[in-house]
Amino acid sequence: MDTAPSEAPAPRANPRSNALLIAAAVVAFGFIGSRLLGVVRTTVIADQFGTQPELAAYWVAFRIPDLIFQVLAGATLGSAFIPVFIRIYRKESEAAAWRLASSVITIVTAATAVLCLVGFILAPWLVPLQAPDLGNDIGQNAELTRKAVNLTRFMLLSPFLFAVSGMMTGILNARQQFLLPALAPIFYNLAIIAGAVFLSGSMGVNGLAVGVVVGAALHLSVQVPGLVREKMSFRPSFDISDPAVREVGKLMAPRVLGLGAAQVNFLITAFFATKVSSDAISNLNYAFLIAGLPLAVFGMTISTAVFPTLAEQVAEGDHESLNTTISRALRTIMFFTIPAAMGLMLLREPVTRVLLQHGEFTSRDTVATAAALGWYCLGIIPQAGIEIHSRGYYALGDTRTPVLLAVGAVIFNLVLSAFLWESRGIEGLAFSVAASACIEWVLLYAFYVRRTRAAASLDLAAFARFSVCGAAMTLVLAVAQFGLDSTTVSGAIIWLMAGGVAGCALYIGLAAWLRVPSFDEYLALVNRMVGRITGRRA
Repeated sequence: MDTAPSEAPAPRANPRSNALLIAAAVVAFGFIGSRLLGVVRTTVIADQFGTQPELAAYWVAFRIPDLIFQVLAGATLGSAFIPVFIRIYRKESEAAAWRLASSVITIVTAATAVLCLVGFILAPWLVPLQAPDLGNDIGQNAELTRKAVNLTRFMLLSPFLFAVSGMMTGILNARQQFLLPALAPIFYNLAIIAGAVFLSGSMGVNGLAVGVVVGAALHLSVQVPGLVREKMSFRPSFDISDPAVREVGKLMAPRVLGLGAAQVNFLITAFFATKVSSDAISNLNYAFLIAGLPLAVFGMTISTAVFPTLAEQVAEGDHESLNTTISRALRTIMFFTIPAAMGLMLLREPVTRVLLQHGEFTSRDTVATAAALGWYCLGIIPQAGIEIHSRGYYALGDTRTPVLLAVGAVIFNLVLSAFLWESRGIEGLAFSVAASACIEWVLLYAFYVRRTRAAASLDLAAFARFSVCGAAMTLVLAVAQFGLDSTTVSGAIIWLMAGGVAGCALYIGLAAWLRVPSFDEYLALVNRMVGRITGRRA
C-alpha cells in the first residue's frame, strides 16, 4: 500500500502491531544470533574436518535423533499446543492452561524417552537402512557404519532434552515471551562450536556429538527462568481423559506425519548421497546449512513471531484480521527473502569460499558445495512461504491440508532423486529438494486462498515488484563480477563486500522508486522506532 497523503491525519499506533513488532524484533535477534553462530559452527566444522569420511558418519548419525525430536516435540510445539493453550488461558482459566501444559509435557517427554530407547536398541539396523552405501567408495563401509551407530546412540540423549525444552519454548511463546526461547539456540550452537574447537583434536567427530548433547542441555536450562517468572504450576500428569489434551493429540497426529515427511526428505537425500560418494553427504549438508540462513533469518523469524497472534485472532473469530496479518507477514518475508535468495545464488561460490575454504576444506570441496548450494537457493523462497502459510492452517486448526501436501512433496522428491542422483549427482539431489518445495508452496497458497477467500492480488503484485527489483540487482551484479578474481579467499571477500553493499543499495533504491508497499511500511516502522529511542514524535 502506498504512503497516505500528507494532509491525512496520522493514524494511531496499533497496540497489536507494536507488540508484534517487539516480538518479531526479539525473535529476529535470537534467530540472527543463532544463525550467525550457525555459520560460525559450519565454518569451524569445515575447518576441522573438511569432507572427511568420518564427518559423513556424524551427519548420518544426526538424522535419527533429530527425527525423533521433530515428530514429537516439534509437532506438539507449533500446530497443536500453542493454539489450544492460548484459548484455554484466555477463555477458561490460568490453572486449566497449566494443567494442560503439565499433561502435554509429561506425555511428550515419556513418548520421546520410549522412542529414544527403541532407537538405541535398533541403531545397528536403522543406520545401515538409511545409509547402506556409507563409505563403500573408499572401502570403509563397516568402519563408518559402526561409527555412525555409536554416534547415534550417544546423541539420542539430545531429543529427550529437546522434548522438554521444546515444550518450554511453546509455553513461553504462547505467553508472548520470546527472549529466552530466542537465546536457547545460541547456547546450543556455542556448545557445538566448543566441541569442534576443543574436543575434535582428541576425540574427532565424537567431540561434535558431545557438543550436541551439552547444547541440548543448555537449550533447556536457559528457558527455565522464564517458566519460573510465568509462575507455571507443573504437576506430572498422564490425564488423557482431559478434553484439551485430546484436542492437542487430535491436532498433533497429522502434524506428526507432516514433520515426519519433512525429515524423510533429509533421509532421502542422505540415502542417495551415500551412493554418489563419501564426500557428497558433507557437501550437501554444508550447502543446505548455508541456504538455510536467509530462510531462518526472514522466513522463520517472522513466522514464529506472528503465530501466537494468528492463534489469538482465530480464538477471537477474527478471520479478516487473520488474513490481513498473514498477507502482511508474507509480503514482509518476501521483501527480504527474494533478493537474499537471488543474491546467494549468484554469489554461491565466493560465499562458500569465504565461509568454508579453510583448514581441511579444499577448493575442490568449494566447487562441489557451491554447485549444490545454487540449486538449494531455488527452494529458499517457497520454503519461506511454506513457513507462514502452514502456520495459517495450524492457527485455523487444520493440520491435515499442509500434512497431505508435505507428504506429496516427499513422494515427488523421492521419485526425482531416484531419477537424477546417478546422472546429476549432488546437484540433482539439491534440485529435487528445491523443486518439491516449489510445488508444495504453490498448492499450499492456492488452497489457503480458496479456503479463506483471502485476496491474493495484493500479494502477487508485491511479489512481482520484489522480483523485478531482485532480478535487476542480480543482473547488475552478474555483469559487475566479470574481470574480478574470486577464486581466492581474499578476492572472494573483496567481491562479497563490494557486491553486497552495491546489491543492497540497488535493491533498496529500486524498491523506493517503484514504491514497494513493504518498503514504505518498513521505513515508517523504522521511523517510529527511532522516534521512541530519541524521544521524538514519529
